Amino acid sequence: MKTNMLHLRFQRIVKLIALVSVFLVFSPALYAQRGLLGSWTGKLSVESSTLTLVLHFSSDEQGRTVCFMDSPDQGVKGIRAEVQSAGEMAVELSVPRLAISYKGLLYRETLVGTFSQYGKDFPLSFRRGEEQLSRPQEPAGPFPYATEEVSFTNAEAGAVLRGTLSVPENAGPDTPVVLMVTGSGLENRDEEIFDHKPFLVIADHLARHGIASLRYDDRGFGASEGGDIRNATTLDYQQDAKCGTAFLRASGRFGRIGVLGHSEGANIAFMLGASSDADFVVSLAGVGVRGDEAFAAQANRVLELGGVDKRYTTEEYRNEVSAVSTPWMRWFMDYDPIEHIKACKCPVFAINGGKDIQVVASLNFPPIREVFSEGNSNFVKEYPNLNHLFQNCRTGTVEEYRLIEETISVEVLNDLTNWILNNIK
Repeated sequence: MKTNMLHLRFQRIVKLIALVSVFLVFSPALYAQRGLLGSWTGKLSVESSTLTLVLHFSSDEQGRTVCFMDSPDQGVKGIRAEVQSAGEMAVELSVPRLAISYKGLLYRETLVGTFSQYGKDFPLSFRRGEEQLSRPQEPAGPFPYATEEVSFTNAEAGAVLRGTLSVPENAGPDTPVVLMVTGSGLENRDEEIFDHKPFLVIADHLARHGIASLRYDDRGFGASEGGDIRNATTLDYQQDAKCGTAFLRASGRFGRIGVLGHSEGANIAFMLGASSDADFVVSLAGVGVRGDEAFAAQANRVLELGGVDKRYTTEEYRNEVSAVSTPWMRWFMDYDPIEHIKACKCPVFAINGGKDIQVVASLNFPPIREVFSEGNSNFVKEYPNLNHLFQNCRTGTVEEYRLIEETISVEVLNDLTNWILNNIK
């Protein structure tokens, strides 16, 4: 996931902007303003899909209405909306450049209206309030371990990476430590997505079992500063992570230093294992084939689950996305990770979810399994009922991620902890 590893997250964000990133506009009419303040939740139904939208209205210092929109099903928050016009009981929203409009009536605690785009109309009502979904695994203090705010620098890139170091009680120079590397797309240190914080949950579990960890915000995101983002590729993010391992090693506080990566981050972990910058590697949903093959398989799996007959060849997929590809994507489409995987001689913990539609296990996992299955200190496993986030799921679709209360499988957490404690000396 750097989220989203793989083109899916990028496609969905583009889809959101193209479909529903409305610039909501309301007049400063006193009645309307007072009636709209707060959060409103709506469900936009398009064909067989339902998209949750949340509008947040507030007032600025001049008394003007301010609005931000979230699409929590897609992990997108804080889309700025402009306020333009509204009557006391009616609102009209429009984004001419996207051919979007919304007309609604304010009736008691509901905005009742119609969402339109490109000549197609969809009923869309917003009810006051915001959905509250349970995240039972998210830890809350006080914690039985120490946390420290730290930073390290990638001087060549001009990036300062800031993060959280979790240190178990009674930690000493033999305590193993894990550097966590997020997936594709800019992400914070918790790899937060759909209100889940998988890296926070992992760090908490490790610390409670005597294993330290460092998780950090991606360059130019969260509390981290600097570093080129527009032109950055996996190699640049790999350099950031390498500086993280050097920081941990220079501290002299820990024993073996591992790299735990999710999705694209898993491939960065293999890179650092191959260069001996990591003493052990944890691959969560790593890509095992050339990038364009992995992207095409992902697109085809999405089409299959959506009931669409079309399927892409790898060449067709490359042609389809060539107009919107970024430097990161062009690099990754040409990247074949197998050489780094084969060159990784340190102990490896490599897992994939059988219902992962972003890094399709049936394509990506066999090459990894073939390389590491014979090593006595390696752990290689596919979990048949887990998705890309390693949640127990029904279909594996991205739409499920937010609705599932589980952040990450307890079985995965226990397997990971037991492997590190028993194999990393």
